[in-house]
Amino acid sequence: MDPCSLQSKADTDAESGGAAEDKAAVSLSPIDIGDVLPSYTLKNEKDEDVDVASLAAEKGVVFFLVPKADTPGCTTQACGFRDIYPDFTSSGFEVYCLSADKPTAQAKWQTKKNLPYPLLSDPKRVLITALGAGEGGKTKRSHFIFEKGGKLVDKKMPVKPVDSPKLALEFIKGLKASAGES
Repeated sequence: MDPCSLQSKADTDAESGGAAEDKAAVSLSPIDIGDVLPSYTLKNEKDEDVDVASLAAEKGVVFFLVPKADTPGCTTQACGFRDIYPDFTSSGFEVYCLSADKPTAQAKWQTKKNLPYPLLSDPKRVLITALGAGEGGKTKRSHFIFEKGGKLVDKKMPVKPVDSPKLALEFIKGLKASAGES
């Protein structure tokens, strides 16, 4: 794993990274219901920097987390989100797949399965761990819903690949209904 592939602003100010420093390099506070998405930079499938906090500035955000790109369960989950993607966007939410896979692996999977949403790479599982889904070098299948402005309003972990997309959409439709948008 490239120690420079994922950096926070603090990391770029202190670029001396040795292997011993890598383990404790960056961590985020745990994110729970009611907490706001922190400013943290990840790479997307095009290897471009994305500040995750900015994603929820204008729209709600759904992050669905997969253990490994292009494996059967993850593909079921990803294609489920793909198939009802317009229902999320028409409800004012963007969808992002978050995994520890490298951007090149994500881009290949995105093309192969015609995934219409961005994929975010968190190789050190910094955001994944803050969300409570990183454990023992693995990512737990899950999804997290942040309302516009970045507040975490729902999380499902663990979740079955086939259930994740519809449960996320049901929650968002419930949010809209309770906000009086019927």
